[in-house]
Amino acid sequence: MGLLGTIADALEGSTQRAPGNAGDDGSEGSYWCDDCGVRVRDVEVDAEGLDRDGDGTPACPDCGESMQFERASGSGCAC
Repeated sequence: MGLLGTIADALEGSTQRAPGNAGDDGSEGSYWCDDCGVRVRDVEVDAEGLDRDGDGTPACPDCGESMQFERASGSGCAC
């Protein structure tokens, strides 16, 4: 294997996610509170015990305002 092959292999390996990284749990994004800056991943809303409005949108645990959903971009988590 030549120098270019070694570089290509190193670059390819750096873009692959290791097993167990965030995003492997079915998360599609996070809920954000515009007023407080609180963020809760969609897969953690029920575990956090957040109240929901009639549409199912969680309320901020700090101020009680409705949170905005933002989808994760790419294949990583919505961190």
